[in-house]
Amino acid sequence: MKERLRQQLEFGLSQMGLHFSVPVQQKLVHYIQLIARWNKAFNLTAIRDVEEMVSKHLLDSLVVQPYVEGNNVLDVGSGAGLPGIPFAITSPEKHFVLLDCNGKKTRFLTQAKIDLKLDNVEVIHQRVEDYQPIVDGHRIYFDVITARAYATTDEILSSTEHLQDANTRILVMQGKLDEQIQSHQYQLIESHTLDVYGLDAERHLLEIKKL
Repeated sequence: MKERLRQQLEFGLSQMGLHFSVPVQQKLVHYIQLIARWNKAFNLTAIRDVEEMVSKHLLDSLVVQPYVEGNNVLDVGSGAGLPGIPFAITSPEKHFVLLDCNGKKTRFLTQAKIDLKLDNVEVIHQRVEDYQPIVDGHRIYFDVITARAYATTDEILSSTEHLQDANTRILVMQGKLDEQIQSHQYQLIESHTLDVYGLDAERHLLEIKKL
């Protein structure tokens, strides 16, 4: 089963112009198998079929990876770790903070971090509005903030404002495209139409920064 899933993943990646080593692909498959196992008790995702998770979770996340520039990345409303964990598996040189206010989901994320040996992942159980990362007395701002449209774009921007500086890129993943930003503090840098192999649905990405 695991090898069949890996081959399915490898083919999908190749169709999207993405290439990762076999050990990285195996770790990605291990991750969705963990989701499938925990899903029975923790209701992490509405998708139950692990084969569907290859396109709807892994490929749907990794299509965004080329736009993740910078070393310090925050995944807000990470849920089951999407897109944060696929990013962390494929970019071990970057640091990822996975933030969610749901205790069941952060318990899963913590176990996934251990099982997958992801030393570049930090799991935070907190509301984003209350999250104030400070290191050596200095407030931390993120290079990249990712969000899988868990709220409106303006809500995502306002709730993460204290975690942004002028260099932060906010990447908002959407289904149906909505480029509207009400706040005059932000600028839409670019919107991208994403082509996810095996997914018959619209996928878009907004790149936004603070003015």
